Amino acid sequence: MFSLFKQSYPATSVEHAIYCRFYGGREKNLVVAGANVLRVFRLIPNTDEKMLRKESADGQPPKMKLECLASYNLFGKVMSIAAVSLPGSSQDTILMSFAHAKLSLIEYDPVSDNLKTLSLHNFEVVSILDEGIGSNHKIPEIRVDPEGRCAALLIFRNTLAILPFRKDSAHDSNVTLSSYIIKLTDLEERVDNVIDVQFLHGYYEPTLIILYEPVGTFPGRIAVRQDTCNMVAVSLNTQQRVHPIIWSLNSLPFDCSQLLPVPKPLGGALIMAVNSVIYVNQSVPPYGVSVNSIADHCTSFPLKPYEGSRIGLDCARAAFLQYDRVVLSLKGGELYVLTLFADSMRSVRKFHLEKAAASVLTTCLCICDNYLFLGSRLGNSLLLAFQTKDYNQYATPFAAKKPKMEQFSLLFDQELDHLDEEEIDNYLYGEDHESTDSKAISYQFEVCDSLLNIGPCGQMAVGEPASTCTDFDKKSPDPDVEIVTTSGYGKNGAICVLQRTMKPQVVTTFELPEVSDMFTVFASRNNEDAIMHTYLLLSRADSTMVLQTGQEINEMDQSGFSVTSPTILAANLGNNRFIVQVCPTSVRLLDATATVIQELVMDSDFLITSASASDPYVAVLTENGRIGLLTFVEGSQLEMIFPVLSKNSPVVCVCLYRDISGLFNTTIPETDSPETTKLHTANKSLNAKKEMDDEEDYLYGDTNTEESRPTEDKTHTKFTPQQKVIDYFREIKPTFWLSIIRQNGTLEIYSLAGQSVVETFQTVHVHLGHRLIFNMKADETSLPSSTHCNIVEMGIFGLGHLHRRPLLMIRTSDFGVLLYEAIPALPVYDSKQKNELKIRFRKLNHSLLLRETKTYVRKGGQSVVLEPYAWKTNQFKYFSNIAGYTGVFIGGPYPHWLFMTSRGELRLHPMSIDGSIKCFACFHNVNCAQGFIYLNRKDELRICLLPTLFNYDAPWPVRKVPLRCTPHYLIYHVETKTYILATSLAEPTNRIYRFNGDDKELSLEERDDRFPYPHVEKFAIQLISPVTWEAVPNTRMDLDDWEHVTCLKTVSLEYEGHASGLKDYLAVSTNYNYGEDIISRGRIFILDLIEVVPEPGQPLTKNKIKTLYAKDQKGPVAAISSVCGYLVAAIGQKIYLWQLKNDDLVGIAFIDTEIYIHQLLNIKSFILAADVYKSVSILRFQEEYRTLCIVARDYQPLEVMAVDYYIDNTQLGFLVSDAEKNLILYMYQPEARESQGGHRLIRKADFHVGQVVSTMFRIK
Repeated sequence: MFSLFKQSYPATSVEHAIYCRFYGGREKNLVVAGANVLRVFRLIPNTDEKMLRKESADGQPPKMKLECLASYNLFGKVMSIAAVSLPGSSQDTILMSFAHAKLSLIEYDPVSDNLKTLSLHNFEVVSILDEGIGSNHKIPEIRVDPEGRCAALLIFRNTLAILPFRKDSAHDSNVTLSSYIIKLTDLEERVDNVIDVQFLHGYYEPTLIILYEPVGTFPGRIAVRQDTCNMVAVSLNTQQRVHPIIWSLNSLPFDCSQLLPVPKPLGGALIMAVNSVIYVNQSVPPYGVSVNSIADHCTSFPLKPYEGSRIGLDCARAAFLQYDRVVLSLKGGELYVLTLFADSMRSVRKFHLEKAAASVLTTCLCICDNYLFLGSRLGNSLLLAFQTKDYNQYATPFAAKKPKMEQFSLLFDQELDHLDEEEIDNYLYGEDHESTDSKAISYQFEVCDSLLNIGPCGQMAVGEPASTCTDFDKKSPDPDVEIVTTSGYGKNGAICVLQRTMKPQVVTTFELPEVSDMFTVFASRNNEDAIMHTYLLLSRADSTMVLQTGQEINEMDQSGFSVTSPTILAANLGNNRFIVQVCPTSVRLLDATATVIQELVMDSDFLITSASASDPYVAVLTENGRIGLLTFVEGSQLEMIFPVLSKNSPVVCVCLYRDISGLFNTTIPETDSPETTKLHTANKSLNAKKEMDDEEDYLYGDTNTEESRPTEDKTHTKFTPQQKVIDYFREIKPTFWLSIIRQNGTLEIYSLAGQSVVETFQTVHVHLGHRLIFNMKADETSLPSSTHCNIVEMGIFGLGHLHRRPLLMIRTSDFGVLLYEAIPALPVYDSKQKNELKIRFRKLNHSLLLRETKTYVRKGGQSVVLEPYAWKTNQFKYFSNIAGYTGVFIGGPYPHWLFMTSRGELRLHPMSIDGSIKCFACFHNVNCAQGFIYLNRKDELRICLLPTLFNYDAPWPVRKVPLRCTPHYLIYHVETKTYILATSLAEPTNRIYRFNGDDKELSLEERDDRFPYPHVEKFAIQLISPVTWEAVPNTRMDLDDWEHVTCLKTVSLEYEGHASGLKDYLAVSTNYNYGEDIISRGRIFILDLIEVVPEPGQPLTKNKIKTLYAKDQKGPVAAISSVCGYLVAAIGQKIYLWQLKNDDLVGIAFIDTEIYIHQLLNIKSFILAADVYKSVSILRFQEEYRTLCIVARDYQPLEVMAVDYYIDNTQLGFLVSDAEKNLILYMYQPEARESQGGHRLIRKADFHVGQVVSTMFRIK
């Protein structure tokens, strides 16, 4: 199906996040999942060494940011994710669940550098046998025991799948024991409709707490039935499969939504309800508070009002900052910190709730040491640093208490009957001053990093970009369009502008024929930093043109550069103070004034064809495959040596690389050594014994309050951010490496140190594109000599943060590109040979198709293939700073930009707007800051800038324009070249419409201060200019209160003033949502976009919205379209056809339909109607008879999400997406027998996409 369906922009939302040891060792990684994409991040310092020293001097911890280490595409949408640390393994195992009841265990495999599946589990057979296929499935939630003894998967409303883990590491074949199913109704008959399950902390056996609602209710029925939720705790004996119930609690509020287990030493769990928070623990009475006044009327559960709180906890996410502090992210994005105060018996008796910040609408929370990660599917995910405002932390009350042993003798001599329980407790343990006087600690949050998210894409429009330069040829076969999507909700609402190709901003253009290559060099004088490029060298077939670049670009008549021969390479040496020019027969060394210092003339049999430079080395390659190495030494001289590289196969390409990552090393780094992980494994049993010994301390307390606090695992030395920064900025001395590829496909890497050249890496058959390339030295006799590879160019470039991610790029003669990333070699394969490079290369997946298509011409009645263009060998052009980006430009027939920023993700963007590109160079000039220069196939030399408004660290170049409101509908108006946007903003209201028997009446509802008023969407329509992506002034049209936009579309209606008889109008359909007691009615708007004289200084005000028609209809207007110049609208269960006459709609025809038509689409005289439950129908309008009739329809029920028609040559199909995330293709074929004479649409094809398709568009 890949040939028909391709995901060109991977999912960017984050729905699940965990913090675990993905790779093993000391460092933990942030693993995030969204849709079918799994990404692994690590936290790195967001600073360089200079800033680090300054921050260290100020005593401030450095800010961290996220770097992506790996990304994996899965074969299904991840529904839930968890991690568990198994015995005998230094890394954590990842558990992932998939719909409807599938579970997989994976972990990172360092040998193959890929994910390894440990086991797969499918529990769907149970549901099909017991409940039938049509049952309502729950999301399969994974829960892992805190001690790592087992995992539980909640499936099918009242079923648990238990997955026990092995306690020893002797069996490497399988990490799990046999899984089994628990039917919760067998444990307790009433356990049904399970809301949430969690494992509790501090129990000898795995203990599950289950929140369920045996008989459901809803807010409109709480007067009859309330407090319907119950809770039960079950102890799991996984060996004997016995599961006794150890405690339970009934009559909990009906709006309980989730459980949150409380870590040791408190234990127990928090029950999060919409209007309350309840703490429960075994043998301790529950304690709950109401966070608003609604809880006072909807539950009989004893709750203490929390004064001053007026929030709702529906859709809230929670995580523990410490064992007694919870961070809450509410549905509006507000961050609250909930502090739990405990008394002497480990019973929570007080809550403190404080607002800390306002942030993104959160889907998942994850604590990463001293950082909080907010994953979102509605906005950009954020990494927040948190710290306390008050550093005088209070001591935990119960931890400091201990029975007064010396006073025990007095207890038996005194009469204690007259004392109440609290006084006896105070007498035994001392008065609890701190529990009443202790002050909750305030937290402050600071944004450190964000992950761009363009989803969820609700609507999509295709328009013409307003910023495309006029210099480019408009005859390109690819249409020059941009995709604009709606994104987010509420304050995270935005529109995203996506472009498939890079569109440079052209500064100027020259005509320069016959230029084959170009180079820009610096000229630094008096040891000052070179800021601007000084010289531009243009190489031709037999000469070189030298240009001096400043305020103007002028050709130099007199200079030390060789102008009588082509230039193969021009580069800087000696910290940009010197310039080296490599020609086929000579090498020149020049100073900053372009004066020749030294010239080396090559022998007649040493004709240079390619070269590579890395200060202070220059490597040259001859026509017959020989290598020469020039070294720039003190005294401003070049010394040339000929390394002993002559073997039975000639060299075809050469590359120099300066490594500052520390990866290119002949010894394996000591950080995160295997000894650390072995120590961790050996000490696990000691930790278990220590926990048994500490039970008394947890029960009775200890005088040492420091030891009683929960500590991290002692075996893993605490990997603080400061230590991480110190390890990250450990001193790395630059090393130099020479890489060559021979004609038989052998890759060799040599270490350069002064004049010595030592071979350190060798592998064979690199042109075959293996997934991993290892260092495997072979004898010269065993190397294949007859093999011929077509590799013509290679390069190793340091990309990523601080250039610590080396990339190996290989290009074949037909422009096939291989990308590899250097990673450390495995310690287990450490050989005893000296001077062996301890790295390997892993292949990076990409979808580059750069091969030039064959061109056929007619000669003598036959088709003859034209000779392909002879491309230069050096098409990989590294750039270190173009608009702040670092990467590699790939020239050729289909040029591409390769970026890898400090985020660590590989980005490949085509630049097809100007056709093929012959050569490219960076260009930093007074008039072109951080720009570039290139030459296309038409010999046009363009000096360009990269537009900075777009973000190129994304799968496509994207610009996200925040709206701060929810976008609903978006269309492009072709005539005015503007976008029309329908948005809404939720506002709290105390008004409500009531039905008084005859009509509706508006009433004001007054409530107390703690009542959270409901929010009502206020809709508006606005013009957006694609020039600035701002709202056009004075074009906003606010709709009535309670009025919702249901459709926004451009329609072609009859108009006598136009030659075609049709004119484009803007049609808007709305509906008034007053409530379930009042009849729903809507309106239809016909709007015209007119041009007026713009206001002075505001050129965007040339467009205005003129309302032609706006009247109420008999029912809700759900969809709107046009056919044959008439307006079509779906109102209620009917489809009406109108004609626009004298600014009024005149009825033409109507037809009855199914349940609810929510989309209408026209093609010629046919109308495609999509029903929300009854699939699609084809209607036809017969203009001569003025009738609407049904031509064909699909008789099978289907929940349609989006429709469009699909043209395949002479065939017309109808593409439908449904709620089950499928794409279905229907066709109208009346001659087919199964169509029943043309009355039934035939389903021709369908396949599962995995995501709900909400909008479609056709493009050539």
